[in-house]
Amino acid sequence: MTSSIEDYFRANVENKLFIKVPEQEDHDLTPATRLLEKRREMLEVENGLNQQKEEFAMKMEALKQRGEELARKEAQLKESLLKFDKFLKENDAKRNRAIKKAIDERKTRDQKEIEIQDLKKHVVAQSSKKDKSGRAVDTYLTFQKFLESVLESVEEFGEVKDIISRFDTLAATNQELIDRAREAQDRTEKDRAMLINSTEEKNNLVLNYNNAIAKLQTRLEEAQMRSAKCQLEWDQTLKNATSKTLLLGQIKMATSNLFSIVKTHLNSKLNNSGDTLSQLDKIQQFMIDLNAISAELTQGPGAISTTIGGNGSNKAGGSNAD
Repeated sequence: MTSSIEDYFRANVENKLFIKVPEQEDHDLTPATRLLEKRREMLEVENGLNQQKEEFAMKMEALKQRGEELARKEAQLKESLLKFDKFLKENDAKRNRAIKKAIDERKTRDQKEIEIQDLKKHVVAQSSKKDKSGRAVDTYLTFQKFLESVLESVEEFGEVKDIISRFDTLAATNQELIDRAREAQDRTEKDRAMLINSTEEKNNLVLNYNNAIAKLQTRLEEAQMRSAKCQLEWDQTLKNATSKTLLLGQIKMATSNLFSIVKTHLNSKLNNSGDTLSQLDKIQQFMIDLNAISAELTQGPGAISTTIGGNGSNKAGGSNAD
């Protein structure tokens, strides 16, 4: 137990104070000797601690002085920086004021130069105007002399202003006449334009009417052609009808003649009939009987008698039927 405590203190002293505690070589010391030894070691440890405290206090004092020195230097540096910054700001302000002043002076100079140029132009214009006025005065003096000479030669006007007033009146009258003539010319131009437009409209209207007449004339010619064609067709139809009527009359006449002949051969045994179809039927029957008789005559006398008897009965029956 005692050995472990010693080892613990030795390790702490070595670690904290960096002092190597000598190991005891003699383990056979008495407790009093060991106690004295421990006290001696404790004194050494306390002395070492005090020495380290003094060194630490000295170091802390040195560090404090160094910190104060650094703080003082930092304050001086800050003050120097503030002064330098203030100096720079003042220099910038002075430079800006100088630049602004230079710009303002340049603008003022440019404005003054422009004003000088304008004044020079104005002087030139006034000089030209003065020369022109001088020439006008010379001209007007000539006119004044002329008007004065007119006053001397004409008794109608008493002063020069009377002549000028008369001239103004005549000029106003002349201008009024010119305006009237211009207005009359304008009205004439407008009337001429209206006449031209009206003439063009009338010409266009006449042209449209002519076109309409031409179209109607074309339609009339087409209608006349259709009418002529219809007339030709009607004439042809009438001609055909006339031909057919003539043919029908001839047929009726021939039928009537044949019917009369047949009636004569039959000894007027047939009844008179005005119907052509009925007459044709009777003529047809007669022709059939006549053909039958002719055929029987070619066969022999017996056949003839038989045929005659039969035909006689047939004729009688046919006559009765008719």
